[in-house]
Amino acid sequence: MGAIQLGIANSIGSLASKPERQLLVQDFDYIENVAFPPDGSLTTPSHPYGDFRFKTYAPMAFRHFRDLFHIKPADFLRSICTEPLKELSNPGASGSIFYVSSDDQFIIKTVQKKEAEFFQRLLSGYYMNIHQNPKTLLPKFFGFFCYQSFGKNIRLLVMNNLFPQSITIHEKYDLKGSTYKRMASKAEREKRSPTLKDLDFLNYHKDGVMLDAGTYDALVKVLGRDTLVLRCFRIMDYSLLVGIHNMDQANEAGTGNTTEEEGLEQPGTSKTIDVRQKRSQRLKSKFSMWGSLQENEGFNTNPADGIPARNSKGENLLLFIGIIDILQSYRLSKKVEHIWKSVLHDGDTVSVHHPDFYAERFQNFIQSKVFKKSPALKHSPSRKRTTRRSVSDKEKEEDVDGQARASARRTYRADLEKKTSRPDKKESRRLFANVDPKASGGENPSDTEAENVLHLENVDISIEEPPSSSRRES
Repeated sequence: MGAIQLGIANSIGSLASKPERQLLVQDFDYIENVAFPPDGSLTTPSHPYGDFRFKTYAPMAFRHFRDLFHIKPADFLRSICTEPLKELSNPGASGSIFYVSSDDQFIIKTVQKKEAEFFQRLLSGYYMNIHQNPKTLLPKFFGFFCYQSFGKNIRLLVMNNLFPQSITIHEKYDLKGSTYKRMASKAEREKRSPTLKDLDFLNYHKDGVMLDAGTYDALVKVLGRDTLVLRCFRIMDYSLLVGIHNMDQANEAGTGNTTEEEGLEQPGTSKTIDVRQKRSQRLKSKFSMWGSLQENEGFNTNPADGIPARNSKGENLLLFIGIIDILQSYRLSKKVEHIWKSVLHDGDTVSVHHPDFYAERFQNFIQSKVFKKSPALKHSPSRKRTTRRSVSDKEKEEDVDGQARASARRTYRADLEKKTSRPDKKESRRLFANVDPKASGGENPSDTEAENVLHLENVDISIEEPPSSSRRES
């Protein structure tokens, strides 16, 4: 891996001398090919790894990708090139090998030739989707390289890491939405951190994982956009990788997060670990999909960038999710595989399927079987009190909505009375001025006023907007 790290460092470092500019169409097809002789050259240093060549695919495009997620070149090189990469114990089903950076921020995956060719064709569309939908569950790619030596080609794809090593992942699932042979093998289950599959999830989580209503709606919305993009590019056989951290189980076992204090206690490495953890948190906050999504949707962001959830037992969980394996196109070999498996088994249950059907089945499985809305996590509205006692007690216990409606009714009635009473008072003062109490036969003035007011009410209805001729006759 030393030669690969040297090639990446030289490629990223050479971009620093190139001025920033707008991305062009030909930038997605450009491949930079540099020879690394052992004695060095004008553009490469000397090294002990033998003669090799190093290719960088679309260097300008990937520089735009890193800038989009605010990843500085110095941080990128410090994460990948300063310390040896760690090989993960669980290789992919396609035979790919995975490496993780020392600060746990990036995954380096080896890809096959056909996957590399498809990714080159996909790159321009991927760039457009990232700009239109930066808050996505799709992988975030930050570099694409190829190491060549003695006729061997090793193609490497750098992407974001979904699972933080500082947090214990108690369960890990690779979910496709299919049921045919979607159960982990016995050898996989015996591993320290096995990757389980769809039938295993349905067995362990029969009622699904409970999410808050707002979180569920936001997740379904993002998932719908991502599956639409994959369907447009005729991609299938992708998976939703789900990592579950059981907080209650971690608290009982005393194996929670690896804190900075634990790292500081190690003699001789306190400064290194402290700086590494700070850099890790800074980088993760830069391209965390769920943290930015929660912030924009009004949710509370979790310090570990996980999604809060609960299982059917009521235990508190943190979920780490993302869509993986998006480099499988529905080409001729996949069509033949689907036809062959459909003859032996139910065609709708096999993993390989037409992209339209696969996307629909995948989305339905995730939003109906895996994640469900939890009534216990929703913010319930205030309930009306039904206890009836005295009138005063009922008014005190009246809910906010009822008080608002009652106040609105009182205000409306008061305004209506003011509008109808003001013209009556003006008209009554004019008529009362012509009334002679003596002419009324010595009647009580109050009675006369009452009669005039009574007649005025009757007249007010008929002369509210009288014609000009009738006003002169009166």
